[in-house]
Amino acid sequence: MHPRARRLAVLAVPALAAAGAMLPAAHGAAATGTGTVTRSAAAPRPAVHEAADTAKEQTTVKKFWTVARMKAAKPLDAPGTGDRHFAAAGSADGSATGSAGGSTAATARSMTVSPTQISATQTSATQTSATLTAATTSAAAQPSSRTSGSSWTAGGTVAKTTGRVFFTVTAGSDAGRNASCSGTAVTSANKSVVITAGHCVKLNGAFHANWVFVPGYDQGNRPNGTWPATTLLTTPQWNSGENMNFDIAAAVVAPQGGKNLTDVVGGQGVAFNQPRGQQTYAFGYPAGAPYDGSRLVYCGGRTFDDYLSSQDQGLSCGMTGGASGGPWFVRFDTRTGSGLLNSVNSFKYNFASYWMFGPYFGPEAEAVYNTAQKTALT
Repeated sequence: MHPRARRLAVLAVPALAAAGAMLPAAHGAAATGTGTVTRSAAAPRPAVHEAADTAKEQTTVKKFWTVARMKAAKPLDAPGTGDRHFAAAGSADGSATGSAGGSTAATARSMTVSPTQISATQTSATQTSATLTAATTSAAAQPSSRTSGSSWTAGGTVAKTTGRVFFTVTAGSDAGRNASCSGTAVTSANKSVVITAGHCVKLNGAFHANWVFVPGYDQGNRPNGTWPATTLLTTPQWNSGENMNFDIAAAVVAPQGGKNLTDVVGGQGVAFNQPRGQQTYAFGYPAGAPYDGSRLVYCGGRTFDDYLSSQDQGLSCGMTGGASGGPWFVRFDTRTGSGLLNSVNSFKYNFASYWMFGPYFGPEAEAVYNTAQKTALT
């Protein structure tokens, strides 16, 4: 495990496993009939976990998630020490306040690589929390291609396919605690696949319980229903060592009212093995200050490579805990709200709350997606 790592989004997590091999970017990939862009390569078999796979269990899970429980599900403080975290669950400058076993959060001074080495290319990413707060209260008239965290008010497909994920942590110091992430309904053979982050399905060596997806969540409303997961899947690297480079997961959700998920909300395409450094739009439901998890928020800009301690891509983005698992789109059309999902919100560095990082979608992500879309519904 990496001695100084913590992850992003809803839960800040324990130490990180050693980095995996860099995945090469592919060029000229072709689109498939399911809305997926890919260039296939061999990848290890994903880890698969049965969740609420009976009608009785699904009913129990849906009843569990009352309005009050959803409202109370908040980002968790990160256990252990480290310079990475799942979200800025602590102070506005991104330094975490939570600890486990009496340990304290490491500061930026403990980094062997100075953050100023990449700040020169990201000078627009210095928004303060006050600016972010203003962004949530005054929506722009038109979606911006360059924003570090604004409310999405343009509607379209993304407003229906993106949603909040709720679950109960089953292991570690936060066992028994209800928390939230974000996720996306994607096109798939079984019309029932949600893409999210690895730590949004499994953490501290155990899969989460009571897992549901609420597409189109808006200020406590569930306009498109509550969808319990029958199956949870993640990469073998996340499953065995919680390797941040492979913080990727999927859920297969049960039909509701005789209809499958994408029959109700539609689905976004998925892209694998794509060139880095593209114009990207990220979405999610950040629940840490200055956000409260009630609205869909987005960031826009060109990605850059993280060369501090991961093989992920970075984006100027002020979203906080709860945004984990939210989609990153390339070739995104702001008029229709449609694009190709090419990563997910994964982690931040404590010293740089204005950067979000997401894993590269290579063969491992593709294997998770393909296994999920071939999973039979129960």
